[in-house]
Amino acid sequence: MLGRALSLSTVALVVALAALPARAQDATLTVFAAASMKNAVDDINAAFAKATGIKVVSSYAASSALAKQIESGAPADLFASADLEWMDYVAGKKLIRDDTRVNLLGNRLVLIAPKDSKINSVTIGPGFDLAKLAGGGRIATGDVRAVPVGKYAKAALEKLGSWTAAAPKFAMAENVRAALTLVGRGEAPLGIVYETDARIEPGVKIVGRFPDNSHPPIVYPAALTVGAKPDAAKFFAFLSSGTALVFFERYGFTYLVKAGP
Repeated sequence: MLGRALSLSTVALVVALAALPARAQDATLTVFAAASMKNAVDDINAAFAKATGIKVVSSYAASSALAKQIESGAPADLFASADLEWMDYVAGKKLIRDDTRVNLLGNRLVLIAPKDSKINSVTIGPGFDLAKLAGGGRIATGDVRAVPVGKYAKAALEKLGSWTAAAPKFAMAENVRAALTLVGRGEAPLGIVYETDARIEPGVKIVGRFPDNSHPPIVYPAALTVGAKPDAAKFFAFLSSGTALVFFERYGFTYLVKAGP
């Protein structure tokens, strides 16, 4: 009987230990966020973990890529997009909780050049000759067919009458951070990125700002996914807190929601 009791105890212990990794995994939240949000969200994840003990792991990429991953079944608890269209896309697929969706952040579209470029200050307006400014070089931005920053860039240049001449010179990257890197390394003499990205890359400088009315408003919506873990609601609320506001504004984002405590 004693041997049987020991065997049962051993089995119970094995079962308990086997369950530990699953519980630890359940306690970890997964956030899919637009590449341009990386620095701010990394800081927010750390602050949230310190305050709650709940670990947050983020995956950063173009909003288009993240939306497709969610559609393919990737286990995200929260999705933050750099434009409304890709959030609309996952909403149309019934992959987010519509009642949680908020327009969280705003941003600005800027023209950048390497830090040591001779180009210093450019007035961007109707008739802006971006093709001439680029000369024989390339203009880096996100893929204008899918990546939000590229879509904003194309819309702005079309509105300003500059797209047709400049289009052949574009080097389209998989996301805004990849475009930023091309300019920071001097591989492209010009780039179109978000102001927040330009502020975190010491190898570039802002040489011009696109008029706000030249493209659709840059809006970052966020929402919980339909499969979000219960603790994800706490993190979602934290994104609208005063603590998160400090981090977002530090990196240059505009807060579009009323900050909580």
